[in-house]
Amino acid sequence: MRAGLLQLSVSDDPEANLPQTLEMIARACDGGADLVLTPEVTNCLSVSRQRQRDILRPEAEDPTLAGLREAAARHGTWLLIGSLALMTDDPDGRFANRSFLIDPSGAIAARYDKIHMFDVTVSETETYRESAAYRPGERAVLADTPLGRIGMTICYDLRFPHLYRQLAQAGAEILTVPAAFSPVTGAAHWEPLLRARAIECGAFVLAPAQCGRHRACEGKERSTHGHSMAIAPWGEVLADAGEDPGVTLVDIDLAEVARARARVSSLDHDRAFGAPS
Repeated sequence: MRAGLLQLSVSDDPEANLPQTLEMIARACDGGADLVLTPEVTNCLSVSRQRQRDILRPEAEDPTLAGLREAAARHGTWLLIGSLALMTDDPDGRFANRSFLIDPSGAIAARYDKIHMFDVTVSETETYRESAAYRPGERAVLADTPLGRIGMTICYDLRFPHLYRQLAQAGAEILTVPAAFSPVTGAAHWEPLLRARAIECGAFVLAPAQCGRHRACEGKERSTHGHSMAIAPWGEVLADAGEDPGVTLVDIDLAEVARARARVSSLDHDRAFGAPS
């Protein structure tokens, strides 16, 4: 199977972002990709809550989702939309950070809402409170496809290994980690965490990422780490997209999953134990 990882640098204008994403999907499919993956918040990256309230739409009305579903059908490819920022009908007005797996007919095969919210203080000048704007998901998602069994996660989920272990123990062969990682935490933790999840789970990890400086019509601009990656089940880095937008193609052989798990069968060795006193 060939995967095509899209590395984007989107703005806070979904209408302007969509053509760039569609062009990259076409390039990935022209390169033979069976599965194309986009990063977290493919439609809009914004730190302005007012801007998000003004431009985000519910799933059924979101033009980016409609455009990407049509593209998957046009190219006859599987498409992992890393996530879209979407309006919800929640009483508190919070949005959803939702990943979609689209099949080659353009139908939605699976949805996953990001479980873990990025509420951190990276430094005195860099603070994030994702839960103030987004409501967390409540359910892990494993999608069974002709390409393999895909466990869907998003960005900050990466720091919670129990989620990935449960997905792997349920049969996931491919773990998707679309992201918009901070440059500071990305430089320190992105690759080690991706490799750790692949090694612990004996699974492929496919991690398309946002990169660079993100233009903003309203509010502050934000920067992201880039370095979209593909990691093999034994922990080898198969691809690193660097810091610029582009398409990265990588061939993966799912037989490597069985080989890695046969060599170190730690997924079968869980033991119950008491909490530390």
